[in-house]
Amino acid sequence: MAEFLGKTVEEAIANGLKSLGIEREKAEVEVLEEPVKGFLGIGAKPAKVKVEVKKTDGERAISFLNGLFDLMDVNAKCNLSQEEEKVIIDVITDNSSAIIGYRGEVLDAIQNLAGAVANIGRDDYRCVVVDCEGYREKREETLKSLAQKLAAKAVRTGRKVTLEPMNPYERRILHSALSDSTEVKTASEGKEPNRYVVIIPNNLKPFDKERKFDDRRNGKGGYNKGGRRDDRRQNRDSAPRQPRPKTSGWGTFLGNSLKDGE
Repeated sequence: MAEFLGKTVEEAIANGLKSLGIEREKAEVEVLEEPVKGFLGIGAKPAKVKVEVKKTDGERAISFLNGLFDLMDVNAKCNLSQEEEKVIIDVITDNSSAIIGYRGEVLDAIQNLAGAVANIGRDDYRCVVVDCEGYREKREETLKSLAQKLAAKAVRTGRKVTLEPMNPYERRILHSALSDSTEVKTASEGKEPNRYVVIIPNNLKPFDKERKFDDRRNGKGGYNKGGRRDDRRQNRDSAPRQPRPKTSGWGTFLGNSLKDGE
């Protein structure tokens, strides 16, 4: 910790800037002790300040992550691979499953925290990406491949295909993968955190909205054996329980342990 003294706070800061060879706007300053004049010079104390070179957004995020990994008791270190248009941080560890988590949930949480720290004091938001052992790229390729397979299935069957809930980043990958398709379109449905993508084929088959029954022959439709209307059965049949949306069945293949501009 670089501490500097001076008769006044400003003098102490000036001494620190001169020693570090930086301008005021590039420094982080913390006043540790205000000066004390004392009585006739007795008990006088100088001002004490801490002056450090101001960290970049990426460096600030890395400093936070290093402390976080210590709390998680995970042996990992961070490399700042890019800090131009967006901040990209690569995490290197011998316990990738602890960093990535189930389908990248832990990695996403770490990324959100790092992004919040990196954007402290900024007027415009800066994108922060945290990756571990190339997981993001592998996941993106998996999602693109899946999007094409399920789009083909939707066209073949003439039915919508509903995917499992995903975060905004992964939903954007799916939308982008099928954005140029002339056979399907995509939409996001549901509410966070259970928002999901639906692939809709252009040859979507119309849904049979009405079902006709021979009430007296099959006993359905709210009539009893005597031909009289059974209001209790009618009330029950008139408000059928809505089925839960079915997923595509591909969810278990989307990842391992290793919102939205749509």
